[in-house]
Amino acid sequence: MSTENFKFFQNAKCEYFPCHKTNDGENFNCLFCYCPLYMLKDGCGGNYKKNHGIKDCTSCLVPHNKGSYEIIMSKMKEVIKNGSDF
Repeated sequence: MSTENFKFFQNAKCEYFPCHKTNDGENFNCLFCYCPLYMLKDGCGGNYKKNHGIKDCTSCLVPHNKGSYEIIMSKMKEVIKNGSDF
């Protein structure tokens, strides 16, 4: 029997939970508390704004929704490539 529990984690006791406004707190995924796609700038695929020249992800739920694991993993080769240019 295969489980996929590794794709979801929730810390409802966190003082910041939920860190983004949501109507679905029960399914809010904390696995990617700090989004690894942030470094992809415009290529992250999330819902962000530029606020005084800084990427503001306050309205983005991409790493916290159902299916977030698959979305993040599909872009990790690009993240690793961008972070490994030495």
